[in-house]
Amino acid sequence: MLYHLFKWLQETYHIPGAGLFQYSSFRAGAAVILSLIISLIIGRRIIKGLQRLQIGETVRDLGLQGENLKVGTPTMGGIIIIAATLIPCLLLARLDNVYIILMIVATVWMATIGFIDDYIKVFKKDKKGLKGIFKILGQVGLGLIVGITMLVNDEVVVRMEPTVAAEQGYEVMNSVFVKEGENTYKELVHVKAPITNVPFFKDNELDYSRVLWFLGDNAAGLVWIVFLIMTIFVITAVSNGANLTDGLDGLAAGVSAVVVAALGVLAFLSGNSVAADYLNILYIPYTGELVIFSACLLGGCIGFIWYNVFPARVFMGDTGSLTLGGIIAALAIILRKELLIPILCGVFLIENVSVIMQVWYFKYTKKKYGEGRRIFKMAPLHHHYQKLGYHEVTISVRFWIVQILLAILTIITLKIR
Repeated sequence: MLYHLFKWLQETYHIPGAGLFQYSSFRAGAAVILSLIISLIIGRRIIKGLQRLQIGETVRDLGLQGENLKVGTPTMGGIIIIAATLIPCLLLARLDNVYIILMIVATVWMATIGFIDDYIKVFKKDKKGLKGIFKILGQVGLGLIVGITMLVNDEVVVRMEPTVAAEQGYEVMNSVFVKEGENTYKELVHVKAPITNVPFFKDNELDYSRVLWFLGDNAAGLVWIVFLIMTIFVITAVSNGANLTDGLDGLAAGVSAVVVAALGVLAFLSGNSVAADYLNILYIPYTGELVIFSACLLGGCIGFIWYNVFPARVFMGDTGSLTLGGIIAALAIILRKELLIPILCGVFLIENVSVIMQVWYFKYTKKKYGEGRRIFKMAPLHHHYQKLGYHEVTISVRFWIVQILLAILTIITLKIR
């Protein structure tokens, strides 16, 4: 909103300083500060409101250290993150950018699913919350929204050389001329291409139609099926991973903040032609605006940690965790970095895997030996360490450190091939 306002003021009245809002770096910095301030200001009021409504954590009786301290702590605090993300995004981002629109839709979509889940748990006194099938349907719905938009919207393009586009048979949307030297220009084209970045490979690109190599010439016409399946899978997996990680004070918010910061860096690199050319990665026009969205979400997560750090004054609930996972997955898909998810979201992945392993091994041993056995003392993994006697602050901070290392590794994979 402010971008468009100050652009009009600069073009019409030539007001000094109005041009600052044309720079994404300025708006990203302002977004972090503004979202942090918003989360700190509204956080206190939201917490008091939740307390008045008696929206608190119930006794879980899982035998975990310090469990009783959480009784009565307000939940549904993900509202703080969502508000602190959307408000500065609406103010500072370009609202005519397809990626910004898509991320706003993704945020509202997942927030609605999470809110309904928390509402059923808190007000309907049903600990199971929203039925799993409806959660999955919501995640599939978001996957379809993101996937179909990327397939059909004319602004969702990749820039490449004309010869490469012609060889691969990609649909060319338009061409641009990029300055190479003092008096020389290079022609590049914007194409609709089902390609993504692949870590550790020299060419660093994968065309999804290669997955259907056995169909020969028909692969190109059916590649949309593979892309949609991949989109749905990533969104479902990451959203559930974030949901499972939300079990200790500050854990999910801290891990998410690190992931979002890394995605902000990737958005800058992918949306900057000079950086993308230097790193020899896909240049995706218009994605630079996602730096502002990432900055908004980062500030919101940090502001939420202010109230969520041990001893937590509020929990994010599924309103926050499902939304964070959905947003992170959507960002990675839009930036065509979904194949980096196992590294970038390594903490979410191991939390997911620990639950799958625990359930599978319990059922396997019960069938084979007549009694169920466990790999971990408790799943997800962070509860295993609680059972070993580690304080939850220690566990959360160490998981943050692991996530920081994974984020750094994710970024340097752009050069490791």
